[in-house]
Amino acid sequence: MTITADGAYAARLAHDGGSWFPERWTLDSPEPYAVPLPGSQPEEPGTEVLPMADGRVLIHRVVDGRHAFALLYPTGPDTGEVPLGAVDCGASRLSLLPPPPGGRCAYAIAVGESSTDLWLVAGGSFGPEHLAGIPGRCSGGVWLDGEGRILALDRELEGRVKAVAVDLERGGEVSPLLQIAEESDDRVLLADADSGLLLVRSDAPGHDRLGWGVLGGTRPVRFPECLRLPDHAVTPFSIQPGQTLMPESCAVALRIYGAAGSWLGVWRPAERRLHQLAAPEGWLAGAGRWTRAGVLRLPYATGAVPCGVAEVEPPPPREAPTPVAARPVPLQQAPLTGRTGVG
Repeated sequence: MTITADGAYAARLAHDGGSWFPERWTLDSPEPYAVPLPGSQPEEPGTEVLPMADGRVLIHRVVDGRHAFALLYPTGPDTGEVPLGAVDCGASRLSLLPPPPGGRCAYAIAVGESSTDLWLVAGGSFGPEHLAGIPGRCSGGVWLDGEGRILALDRELEGRVKAVAVDLERGGEVSPLLQIAEESDDRVLLADADSGLLLVRSDAPGHDRLGWGVLGGTRPVRFPECLRLPDHAVTPFSIQPGQTLMPESCAVALRIYGAAGSWLGVWRPAERRLHQLAAPEGWLAGAGRWTRAGVLRLPYATGAVPCGVAEVEPPPPREAPTPVAARPVPLQQAPLTGRTGVG
């Protein structure tokens, strides 16, 4: 499931036991509800869908080797469809990026052997528009600001992965964002525009670890020991918004996955503790959004409740000293203006 940046809508590819079809969820109503958006024929299992701010759903299909895009919307018992055009990128692998702030546009990257093309696939003046070619193979995709201008991508170049910032208003200008050590692979996983909090993954400590830093800050990236769980995958999926210039106070939601399944983790940079909580039955694992008040909303689907949202209030924060890094690790600043460095 993919959720808009404001948490109002979500979309997923659902299955009714016989075929796949897009489904839109409305999350900001008194009671959440889902609307199926089946087309004239079943969708392929790998079809991508993305919710837009106006309630329509962008769909990405591969048709005869080309990447076709359309906007879907409910029209009574049927599904309306607005074709947007197609992209022919040869052997490159094209995938949608997460919804940007505002939700009026949608972007995709096409990854080739040695370069990556950035496309505007919805919200332009005419069909898909090629925005930039970026040297290297890019992945990820995290929005760093509240306007949908600055995009962080993890770029593999010359055998190393480093996160870079791409400025969409400057023709896709690329600048360094994260370099923890010269020989390390450094990725950006999540960012919050209000506080500047960044969640990163790097092997600079000797093996892959989750860490945190502050965009434009002067203190080093830190790798909390409590986020290291042997034999488990720990992936952050939402940062509490509204904590302006207070990154240490932000609550972070994480999906913890192991042999026993998936459950929930909640952590704050100011604490040395990871709270592990049971996830609601039917949780669409890895999907969810924090409210500004610090309530975590998790979408779930069961046989009895096909469209539900569980609200989780984590344990209240407690004061704890900030861990001190053993050595300085620079976090480079993205081309953002008007932010005071903290942390």
